[in-house]
Amino acid sequence: MLTASSTCLIMQKTNKIIQIIKAQQIAGLCYLKMNRLFKETHVIFRLFTPFKKAVLLLLLLPTLSFAQEAIRVATWSVELSGKGPGVLLHTIVKGTDAKLLAALEHIKEIDPDILLLTHFDTDIDNHTARAFAASSQYQHFMSSPSNLGLKSGFDLNKNGEKDEPQDAQSYAKYRGHFGMALFSKMPIQHDRIKQFDAFLWHQLPQTQIPDAYFSEYEFENLRLSSSGHWQIPILWNGKTINLLAYAAGSPVFDGAEDRNGARNADETLFWDHLLKGQLEGTSPPTLPIVIGSANLDPHDGDGRHSAINTLLSNIELQDPKPSSDARPFEDNPHHLGDPALDTANWRDPEPGNLRVSYILPSNKLEILNSGIAWHDGKGLKEPFRHGLVWVDIAPLP
Repeated sequence: MLTASSTCLIMQKTNKIIQIIKAQQIAGLCYLKMNRLFKETHVIFRLFTPFKKAVLLLLLLPTLSFAQEAIRVATWSVELSGKGPGVLLHTIVKGTDAKLLAALEHIKEIDPDILLLTHFDTDIDNHTARAFAASSQYQHFMSSPSNLGLKSGFDLNKNGEKDEPQDAQSYAKYRGHFGMALFSKMPIQHDRIKQFDAFLWHQLPQTQIPDAYFSEYEFENLRLSSSGHWQIPILWNGKTINLLAYAAGSPVFDGAEDRNGARNADETLFWDHLLKGQLEGTSPPTLPIVIGSANLDPHDGDGRHSAINTLLSNIELQDPKPSSDARPFEDNPHHLGDPALDTANWRDPEPGNLRVSYILPSNKLEILNSGIAWHDGKGLKEPFRHGLVWVDIAPLP
């Protein structure tokens, strides 16, 4: 039986936890899920008997319902890839690689509910993504090798050789090399996923494809996507949000025709056209969140900056401008952009540090907080060159 003294003790401890929740609210962290809350309050909570825990949960239910509903969305160009197919899968299964373990620990610390990893090897049967999901305790995932390493049959770099990595529909040394995968703690509606990987480049409105460079047959058959353009519906408290995930190819490593610069720009503009209802056979998704790597900075570095600025100004989206004061690099004095927003730590002076990873939620979603989480690089021969970008989104009304 619950005595007066035990009831008083429960209320005292309950008040303590509520104070912690309120403190988190002030700090902008109240929307962390209940499991995050109990990580911080386990010293108190573990002292309770099962019956007292049940009473406590009932008392906290109104507060915890808010904490459970908000979500953290993140993307990270994690640069986990191997020298050949299956190498990353073997690394994950073995579980001893320092960079892999550092990545898993960093993800655990930031604790996203939805995570898009780019520059992450994938395979046709999803073995690599499945193994990583198990290692990082995500219940749901989606991956595909997309156009990476898919033979085109063309000599795209015009050197007289076909079937080189540069001649694939998307540059890669093997299928799925430098791919991407999405992980989620909430259900993915797989039967409603739309993959635009086979979308032909020339079909994009106002395409920038350098038609004089390619043969007529190449022009008609080249695909737009590098790592993929995916519309992934995720169920969140009975409603659907649509993740628009992609990782554009590099805008450099070409010639005077600037074919990579043109493709990189059009990969980003694809989402702008989709959201404006300008792609034949498609309609704008509800509650979209554009997420991934544009490989393009709004102001600095190589590439056609107008493309990302067009997407950033799309009226259906908002830019939370995630930033970090604890970045592991010195600012580039000749750059025009705010260095606090940079997500990539590349060599100096060129290209320098750039903002290339983005999370752009629907303007109908309320942003609670955002940031860029940089790994400290301790114990790694090759530190991570990209920060993990995260955005916290308030519960849907």
